[in-house]
Amino acid sequence: MDHYLEIRLLPDPEFPATTLMNALFSKFHRGLVGHGEGAIGVSFPDVKEAHRGLGSRLRLHGSAADLSDFMGTDWLTGMRDHVAIDGPAPVPAGARHRIVRRVQAHSNPERERRRLIARKGVSPEEALAAIPDSRAEQLDLPFLLLSSRSTGQQFRLFVEHLPIADESRPGTFGSYGLSPATTIPWF
Repeated sequence: MDHYLEIRLLPDPEFPATTLMNALFSKFHRGLVGHGEGAIGVSFPDVKEAHRGLGSRLRLHGSAADLSDFMGTDWLTGMRDHVAIDGPAPVPAGARHRIVRRVQAHSNPERERRRLIARKGVSPEEALAAIPDSRAEQLDLPFLLLSSRSTGQQFRLFVEHLPIADESRPGTFGSYGLSPATTIPWF
């Protein structure tokens, strides 16, 4: 992972940056699934954890060949007028490292109760006692608002940038370009 590519959202009077980032990331995810996941990671260099904002830049990380190959696909169709792309370029010398991962909230107790009933055969009353509504988890992390292609429902993809470290941790990335253990260069 020695190269990166930066995609900046251009100002648009009709769409806020968050809406454009949601659309860009959706296209990135679909492109990555179609292309093959594992070799390309993402980060959000303008992230503001306290304000839940991911900013207006999406940085892709990988080898020069993987990034060029991915950018040669049509995953940016419909977004090209809304973005400026820089790179691929070598990662700056002395870059530090950071894990960027997805965090999933257990925010729907009703869904968890349905699963418990289906899997364990407990009664609805037992499920309610085991999983009360007060158990809903709220995360204070920046997120992307995406739509499931299988159900059509919108969901929040919470993104956490872990503390910056000196050592890299090699590995692969999932279909969102995120990993619970693999680092990306941070600069």
